[in-house]
Amino acid sequence: MKFADFICVNGIKPELNALDKEGVIRELAESLVAAGAIQAENVDGIIKAIMKREELGSTGIGRGIAVPHTKHPSVETLVGTVGVSTDGVEFSSLDGEKVHLFFLLVSPPDRPGDHLRALENISRQLRDDMFCKFLKQSKTVADIQQLLEEADNNQFGS
Repeated sequence: MKFADFICVNGIKPELNALDKEGVIRELAESLVAAGAIQAENVDGIIKAIMKREELGSTGIGRGIAVPHTKHPSVETLVGTVGVSTDGVEFSSLDGEKVHLFFLLVSPPDRPGDHLRALENISRQLRDDMFCKFLKQSKTVADIQQLLEEADNNQFGS
């Protein structure tokens, strides 16, 4: 699976304004609403589901990266977006560091394989230090979109 299969480009946030975990999740979810990828009436339910997932263990996986995700019946296909926080956000990460890179995923409950493949793709790409460095430096949606395309085309070491 590639980023192009699930990342909603119009939902990408190159500069997040939120200062806390729930704020980041809300900002990214609302960007997916603005992009037409999820319905406005489902935002609160999706945020609640992601926060419940966070209670099980932070999706802040370390190295300034978090992958908040959930399965939710309001979506028919896997959808995700990317957000970048210049200053970083406290996210209860495994390494205690602030998070700068966010990949938010929402998938239908009846498609667990897609959900897992998307998480695998994200984690594989995020193991590449150069990819992460460039992503943190991205200032526009176009910059991030180009990076995701390069990752899809195996232009990084992963």
